[in-house]
Amino acid sequence: MRGLFVTGTDTGVGKTVLSAALMLRYPEACYWKPIQTGSDDDTAEVRRLSGGQAFDEGIRHPDPVSPHLSRTRIDLDALLERAPASPVIVEGAGGVLVPVNESQVMADFMVKLGLPIMIASRTALGTINHTLLTLEALRARSLKIAGVVMIGERNAGNRAAIEHYGKVSVLAEMPPFVPLAPDSLRAWATNLPKDLIA
Repeated sequence: MRGLFVTGTDTGVGKTVLSAALMLRYPEACYWKPIQTGSDDDTAEVRRLSGGQAFDEGIRHPDPVSPHLSRTRIDLDALLERAPASPVIVEGAGGVLVPVNESQVMADFMVKLGLPIMIASRTALGTINHTLLTLEALRARSLKIAGVVMIGERNAGNRAAIEHYGKVSVLAEMPPFVPLAPDSLRAWATNLPKDLIA
């Protein structure tokens, strides 16, 4: 399978907007949110922002809870069998160590997919620790890291610390978009490397 898996340092960091930007950069890809909790419809938002293909199959739970608390037990192998054809942009739920059932976390699904990981991280205070912990968890599972995209008001010090201590490339910085519209996101998406999906 070819593509990217978009994870975040925590919930609400901006994974969906980054996924839409990746769809604009790679219009041949298909977006997939395999596990969605809460009332927001990330698939519809990616469609609105990118106009690209989006795959609707997956686990949907209306309450904003950790996936392991959803009413139906999540079987990662069964979910993997429903994956769309590559290339694919997969957006995770929450962060790397979010539980998905009684014994597995989101990183276990990343291992099964075998895609390079793109990390969405905040630019604000606290991001250094959160990003370094995310990197450590991914490397402990021998997952390939495509890079980090920092989201929010620019913070050169935090960027430098993440690159230095995390030994990782910050590929881009995504500013707040007000309003969040397809045209402004499309213009920004040209900043993303064109060779992330081999």
